Amino acid sequence: MVTGNNKTSTREIKIVRKVLDVNETIAAQNRKTFAGKNVFVLNVMSSPGSGKTATLEKTLSRIMPEIRTAVIVGDVCTSNDADRLAVSGAPVVQVNTDAFGGDCHLAAHVIKTAVGNFELEEIDFLIVENLGNLVCPAEFDIGEDLRVVVLSVTEGEDKPIKYPLMFRVCDAALLNKIDLLPYLDYDKKETLKNIRQVNPNMPVFEISAKTEEGFEFWIDWLKQNIKKKIK
Repeated sequence: MVTGNNKTSTREIKIVRKVLDVNETIAAQNRKTFAGKNVFVLNVMSSPGSGKTATLEKTLSRIMPEIRTAVIVGDVCTSNDADRLAVSGAPVVQVNTDAFGGDCHLAAHVIKTAVGNFELEEIDFLIVENLGNLVCPAEFDIGEDLRVVVLSVTEGEDKPIKYPLMFRVCDAALLNKIDLLPYLDYDKKETLKNIRQVNPNMPVFEISAKTEEGFEFWIDWLKQNIKKKIK
C-alpha cells in the first residue's frame, strides 16, 4: 500500500508541474509581447469583497486619459465588474471561467487569448482584475510587470500569514476601506506587522475606495512604475 501511495503522489506531482511549466512558457511569451508593444501590465488580486473593483474604478478615473488603459476582468460568472469598469471609457474584456470548469484564477493562456481583443499599439497600461481568491492566482504568472494585492480591513489582521504566498509574490498591498476603521475592532498595526513578516519590503498603501483617502500615494507609485516602461 505504501508503494502504491508513493506512485500516486509522484504521478500527481508530475501533472501539476507540467501544468505550471506550460503556464510559465506562455507567460514568458506574453511578457515578450507586452515588452515589444511597451505595455505595462498590472495583475490585481484579492479575496472576494475586498473592494477591488471599486478601487480600480477610482484608479481609472485618476489615470485616464493621461495613460491609455485597458482592462481584463476575470470572474466565474456575470459581467458585473466589467460593466462597472467600462463606464470609465477604457476598453474592457470579460473572462468568465465557468466556460472551462470554473477556474479560480486567470492563467497565462487565458490572458494571451483575451489580449487579442485589444490593439496593443493603442494601450500603455493593461490592468488584469483577477478572480477573487487569495490562493490560486498567486501561483500563476501571466506575464505581468507587477502584482498588487488588495486587502480590506474588514477581513481581519491575519490574512497575510494565513495566505503568505499571495503577499510574498506581490509588489505592493492596498489596505482598503480604512474609512471603516472607527467602526471596527481592528488592529491595523498587527496587520502591517503580519505583512512585514511575510514580505519585509512590500509598500503598503492605506486607502479608501469610497472616500479616495490615500489614493494620491497609490497613484503616484503606480504612475512612476508605468512611466519607467512606456517613456
